[in-house]
Amino acid sequence: MESMGRITPSALSTKDLPWQILWNKEKCTLCGGCTAVCPVRAIDLGVHRKRSLQVPVGLETKPGNLFAIYHGIDQRTDPAHACVGCGMCTMVCPNGAIAPLHSEGIDKLRFHVNQGGEPRRRGGRRNNPDSVLDKIKFIRISMLTDPALDAGRHEFELRTLLGRVLPPEEMLKVSRENGWMPPVREIYPLVIGSMSFGALSPNMWEGLQMGVAYLNEELGMPVRVCTGEGGCPPRLLKSRFLKYVILQIASGYFGWDEIIHSLPQMKEDPCAIEIKYGQGAKPGDGGLLMWYKVNKLIAAIRGVPQGISLPSPPTHQTKYSIEEAVAKMIQSMSMAWGFRVPVYPKISATSTAMAVLNNLTRNPYAAGLAIDGEDGGTGAAYNVSMDHMGHPIASNLRDAYLTLVKLGKQNEIPLFAGGGIGKNGNLAANAAALIMLGASGVQTGKYIMQAAAGCLGSEGDRCNVCNIGVCPKGITSQDPRLDRRLDPEQVAQRVVDLYLSFDTELKKIVAPLGRSTSLPIGMSDALGINDADAAERLNIKYVL
Repeated sequence: MESMGRITPSALSTKDLPWQILWNKEKCTLCGGCTAVCPVRAIDLGVHRKRSLQVPVGLETKPGNLFAIYHGIDQRTDPAHACVGCGMCTMVCPNGAIAPLHSEGIDKLRFHVNQGGEPRRRGGRRNNPDSVLDKIKFIRISMLTDPALDAGRHEFELRTLLGRVLPPEEMLKVSRENGWMPPVREIYPLVIGSMSFGALSPNMWEGLQMGVAYLNEELGMPVRVCTGEGGCPPRLLKSRFLKYVILQIASGYFGWDEIIHSLPQMKEDPCAIEIKYGQGAKPGDGGLLMWYKVNKLIAAIRGVPQGISLPSPPTHQTKYSIEEAVAKMIQSMSMAWGFRVPVYPKISATSTAMAVLNNLTRNPYAAGLAIDGEDGGTGAAYNVSMDHMGHPIASNLRDAYLTLVKLGKQNEIPLFAGGGIGKNGNLAANAAALIMLGASGVQTGKYIMQAAAGCLGSEGDRCNVCNIGVCPKGITSQDPRLDRRLDPEQVAQRVVDLYLSFDTELKKIVAPLGRSTSLPIGMSDALGINDADAAERLNIKYVL
């Protein structure tokens, strides 16, 4: 029932929503904490009128009604303010008087979120929780090398290479003809994926950078973080910590004026340059930083007016083919840093990825290829893109690696896989499976947000309001009132904890294989799966 007292075709009840607010009148003290922290203003403090029957003692008076007034919580049912199930109200309630409950049936909100003729955009990831990666088992155990079976005592070299590794004869030829050697970086195989300054809050971004710096300088782990499109703060560009950063340039060119102008003042070269052509969760669809998040700071760094939506087109506006991209973008970025920095493209996982890879194999400037699968996170995408477009990363990566094997170049061009890695919590197992399927390393973003900052989003469409800047934890917001909920030092500590635990788990997987001096890249004979179709598709063993 709407406020005007009439029912319209789009009127919804709380039972029609995917999340209902359970409120206990007896426990509630009306402190107002729940209404203050709700990111979408789904609940209000309301005045209620309760009718009770007055039963007379004798027969001389007629029964009557008694009306009592009390204050309580009202749940809003309009689509713009529907509860997202984040649970912040429960976290702040001192008495446990309120909690969101997920509807058991099919909600009706999905039929009404397109008001104004605009399909629903949301942040987070797709709603499908299934993952082929979680079904893969590691079935090969070495019985001959006892030290390798003890991951706690054995020394490991969990490192990978980012950069074009040419055969010696081609290396000498390129060196003689061009006067330069293809740059190669030795990095840790788990890269923090591209999450831009603008998509993340300043506190979250600073926490990531602090954690990465500590891992490198105190623990000797060459961890790298990708900036995403949007540039980065000038103080980072002019600091020694830039060498731990992969700078991304994408179709919007946001922040690149600042980067190019800072070249003469850079104390260190960046680790690499990533040219983004596609995103896994919305292949063929451009990115979008919605106007809610474009504050004065973001606008200044990106060189745009404040308070406007910033779309990244699905392809670079000045390029129409991968051949032109290799000749124009990769070569120009290599020249900007004097051929000292690896440059590689990032693409969506689709059936056309093999065409891109084939073109990259013929150019010595290309330092690798990053492929983003369909389960990759994104800031703002249409539901139809997230749920019905894209290619699973496991099969697409496998196709790419086997293509390189046929060309005899599997040791030349590193492949980096991303998209849904660790989305069910199995980060090390998923990463190891992809490495054995052919990846030289993996990229992850959403897992970092879950583990380092306590992101409340889930595959069941819980929270997932990253796109409109009202993140209840202050992870993806640009509102100072929300950002201050996140302590960058605590984020940095959790990033360090995450990498140390990942390192231990990866060693536990790699140790029984008898591999301690190198990653088991392409070692698919160590993998098995209890799905016959998946086993045939990935060219690994079927185990029941």
